[in-house]
Amino acid sequence: MGDVALAVDVGGTKLAVGRVSADGAVLARAVGATGAAEPGLSGDGLWERLVGLIDEVRVGSEVVCGVGCGGPMLPGGVEVSPLNIPQWRGFPLRSRLSSLLGVPVAVDNDAKALALGEGWRGAARGARNFVAMVVSTGVGGGIVLDGRLLDGAGGNAGHIGHVVVEPAGRRCACGGQGCLEAEASGPSIAAITGRPAAEAPLSVRERTGRLVGRAVASVANLLDLPLAVVAGSVALGYGEPFFAAAQAEIDARARLEFSRGTRIVPAGLGADGPLVGAAAVGWRAVGSLDA
Repeated sequence: MGDVALAVDVGGTKLAVGRVSADGAVLARAVGATGAAEPGLSGDGLWERLVGLIDEVRVGSEVVCGVGCGGPMLPGGVEVSPLNIPQWRGFPLRSRLSSLLGVPVAVDNDAKALALGEGWRGAARGARNFVAMVVSTGVGGGIVLDGRLLDGAGGNAGHIGHVVVEPAGRRCACGGQGCLEAEASGPSIAAITGRPAAEAPLSVRERTGRLVGRAVASVANLLDLPLAVVAGSVALGYGEPFFAAAQAEIDARARLEFSRGTRIVPAGLGADGPLVGAAAVGWRAVGSLDA
């Protein structure tokens, strides 16, 4: 079977753990609720929930553990503070996993993990310049430039969810105002419409796409990126109206010679994306994946 990575995805609403082969196949998985809004759930309680999922799939022969987690975080995921998980502020996720597993552990932002996975086995395969995005409970991004994943000074490069798309818009959890995440994430849409994001009318689905397209156009103009690959329950759930509105907005706003023609497409890995991306973080750390 060859080498296998233990993949961990820590999202705003769910936790997922899987075993992923060196060629990107998901061999086993376990999924549970993050439960960030549960009364009385502590940071250690959430950790124990994650350990339970690890125990469901781990066989002990894994050679590395890769983690995709919501940000921000300190370099290398030494401490994580996901905006959508208030129980974890400065949580030492990497050291906890290292002590538990006894194998090399690499932690990175979940959207950066998606970028690695989509470039490795998904819709950006073969592309050397692209942005990958998650539009779900939060809005995150990872940027690949000249074939290399951008890390930034603290490992947090690519936070496209905090590009301002509505200057007079809603207050964001980051403390800013009018961020893409404050307008286009699932919880934000629910707050705006008074109903679950999945029940949003067509006008809201199209508006969400336009705002995402607005952010992508800014990034394409800034970094000369011809491709955006988008995953997440909001984007993929809204489907064609979302992507058509996003593409129209990009076409209207990315007008420089090099940014004209920038495309936005659905992520190619589907439900496997978070785990394949997390595994890619691990493989990259041990030198088995170039990015």
